[in-house]
Amino acid sequence: MRVEPASDSALFISFGDAISLEAHHRVILLFKAIQGLRDPRIWNLHPAYSSLLIDFDPVRLTHEELENVLAPLLAESGPSSLAAARQIEIPVCYDPELGPDLVMVAEHCHLTEEQVIAMHTGGDYFVYFLGFSPGFGYLGGLPNQLHVPRLATPRRQVQAGSVGLAGPQTGIYPNDSPGGWQLIGRTPWRMFDPRADPPSRLYPGDRVRFRRIDADEFERIRREQGQDR
Repeated sequence: MRVEPASDSALFISFGDAISLEAHHRVILLFKAIQGLRDPRIWNLHPAYSSLLIDFDPVRLTHEELENVLAPLLAESGPSSLAAARQIEIPVCYDPELGPDLVMVAEHCHLTEEQVIAMHTGGDYFVYFLGFSPGFGYLGGLPNQLHVPRLATPRRQVQAGSVGLAGPQTGIYPNDSPGGWQLIGRTPWRMFDPRADPPSRLYPGDRVRFRRIDADEFERIRREQGQDR
């Protein structure tokens, strides 16, 4: 573990240099423990794969004082069971109209399209952190056979709800935005709504599975949420 100043108002805590579930579990345990303090001197928390960046009020707190506050939490952030993680099942339609890269992914992976879908829905994923855009969860746990590169040229527009693959990760675009991940389907769920409480469907530490749905169920769920296609 490494603890060091990142700026005059930020402290950086690292649990290693490699991406591992064990290291990230320590990040999530510390992240949630600090949230539980509800300390107004701590402004924001930024969890990543194996580290946590803590923004704080430099007028009311020094790096050393913050380290003293965190010391008992760090002592308790060792490896433990992930059984208490929140479980979320996300519906996804994998029709070609909604997953324009599904055929290319299947060809790249030397699989059929049905095998790609079966492997994607058969996985158990872990939300490492949110980034890129509000509510975009980086999900680890993608089967090795589905690892594909990002698109050589990113799309200028990816529709909200699109489910993509990039390297060892899968993720869901929560808003219309540019993007370079390979798209294999789309969920009818609204993944980020600034008017909701909480606004994001996903949070660091969540466990995720995908459930295949057909086009009729996709449209029904969208209508229930008041969305246009």
